[in-house]
Amino acid sequence: MRAEPNLPPEALAAIRAPFLATGAEAVDAPILQPLALILELAGEAMRARLFVVQAEGGQETCLRPDFTVPVVRQHLDSGKLAGRYVYEGKAFRASPDADRPEEFRQIGLERFDDAAAPVAPADAEIAALAWTAALAGGRDDLSLWLGDIALFAAFIDAQGLAPSLAARLKRVAARPRLLAAELARAGAEPETQADSGKLAGLLSGLSEAEAATVLEEVWALAGIDPVGGRGPAAIAQRLIRRAQAASAPALTLEQADSITRFLAVDDAPQAAFAAIRAIAGAKASALDGALSDWTQRLDLLAQAGVPLERTRFATALGHAFDYYDGLTFEVRSAALHPDRAVAVGGRYDGLPARLGGAPGARAVGCMVRPWRAWTGGES
Repeated sequence: MRAEPNLPPEALAAIRAPFLATGAEAVDAPILQPLALILELAGEAMRARLFVVQAEGGQETCLRPDFTVPVVRQHLDSGKLAGRYVYEGKAFRASPDADRPEEFRQIGLERFDDAAAPVAPADAEIAALAWTAALAGGRDDLSLWLGDIALFAAFIDAQGLAPSLAARLKRVAARPRLLAAELARAGAEPETQADSGKLAGLLSGLSEAEAATVLEEVWALAGIDPVGGRGPAAIAQRLIRRAQAASAPALTLEQADSITRFLAVDDAPQAAFAAIRAIAGAKASALDGALSDWTQRLDLLAQAGVPLERTRFATALGHAFDYYDGLTFEVRSAALHPDRAVAVGGRYDGLPARLGGAPGARAVGCMVRPWRAWTGGES
């Protein structure tokens, strides 16, 4: 496993300092994380990047690829509605690139608020924190890239799509490959049960619990011991969604073109918002709520010292994990490839509920890669 070199102590301390200044509670997270949960949140494409660990007869686990999920679980276990947690430690992701470290340090902060908390101020605070910490590494070529999954959802809602189709597009918003497949299906006729697979078609008529029971019975009769990290409920859910997706109406060519143009927007924030309104046309008023939050976010970012001339808004900006459902952002260095962000973060209000928490809570966080932030680090 390739590990990042260590930073000089003074450089690491400078990058860490903005996080410590928040007064957040310091936490750690187990290095071993449940594989099935990570795959459910990140999708099967993430499997190739995970280091899987399994004791004989035990549950499949993986070396933690990120801190957000375990910190959310710790927060839920605490029973508190609000909290701020800062962490620092190693994360692990496999890479086919021989020059890319697979063991690397992360410093981050996760913020949780109750349902009444305003969104824009917390978003701006976290994005500004990531910017400040990244800048402390000494690079002078940084830029802050902004995106918004909620804005994509509002744009989809404005298209007047069938509910199942709209829900599916929102679900794959942060997964470029799946979203591209849905756009490529535009104008196609819905598939029959035979086309989507007999098992998927049969299970689609059952509840998820009933479908999971059927799978367990089939495995028992066949003497199959399934492997791969997913249980019967998760597999049944995927099969049901596959059948529903195949039999649901596809986008029209006009709708696909509109969404494609939306996803191509990449400009200075105000110019990007103007382009989005132009694409939406007569439906632009449906985006007023999502876009009005951005006026406040940008004002607050400027007040926090982020130079707006070094910001950019890209509608297609997403991360490896698909639990983000609002603001997304990356701090990038011109010296590094765009897929090697110095810092990343965003809003994930829906994740705590997916992990068993009460719905409606607010959650936003960020993470900085010190080796990339340091001017003498990754190149």
